[in-house]
Amino acid sequence: MNRQLAAFGDAEVVLVTFTSTPELERYVRWTGIEMVTLIDPDRSTYRAYGLGSAGFWQIWGLTNLKRYVQILAGRKLTAIRRPTEDTRQLGGDFVIDRSGTLTWGHWAEGPDDRPTVQALVDAVRTCD
Repeated sequence: MNRQLAAFGDAEVVLVTFTSTPELERYVRWTGIEMVTLIDPDRSTYRAYGLGSAGFWQIWGLTNLKRYVQILAGRKLTAIRRPTEDTRQLGGDFVIDRSGTLTWGHWAEGPDDRPTVQALVDAVRTCD
């Protein structure tokens, strides 16, 4: 992931999450990400950007169930933990220019709906 971050040049990539500090620390250790990370426990940023909650079929639809089965196939069932956050919260990816103006956005329609790294890099380059 850190290699992909280099593609953004001097743009600052910021991760905003609503997880707890201990969960975030575990995630950072697991992934080794090196980016600014902000915790938004009351999800005011999520609301400000219009990020809502997914419905049942968006979370548990066939595509996601297949992915979960693939993930679990390589793990013991004892490795599964109960979620600690709202698994229905949708995310997004946004590009904000140097003046603070939102220039590009992707509002996720499900947990696996993310733009490609190249799409994000292109969006960053257009606001220079």
